[in-house]
Amino acid sequence: EVQLVESGGGLVQAGGSRRLSCAASGFTFDAYGIGWFRQAPGKEREGVSCISNGGDTYYSDSVKGRFIISRDNAKNTVYLQMNSLKPEDTAVYYCAAVPEVDSTWYGGYEFEYWGQGTQVTVSS
Repeated sequence: EVQLVESGGGLVQAGGSRRLSCAASGFTFDAYGIGWFRQAPGKEREGVSCISNGGDTYYSDSVKGRFIISRDNAKNTVYLQMNSLKPEDTAVYYCAAVPEVDSTWYGGYEFEYWGQGTQVTVSS
């Protein structure tokens, strides 16, 4: 059974940091790219960051310079280190897996497996 389980969400003050984890199982983890997406109430889902199976990283303009994505293939886990958090970062954060990362990763349409999400709330 394929599983992606996010953890690390919670309440944090503006300017603070939080690290999200995405633990994967049930598929060949090191052959897949992993992306982070978020969805705020009343808004569409947006791509946040992505890391290819080779370790190439991608970021949306809204988080570039503040968030860092990394992966540990030995632990089948991807991390999203979120720094300098802003209230507009408040959302449910999801991780997802894709066989190959390309320039369309941001839309999330080619991602095959999705987690259930973890809530991140940034207070002002």
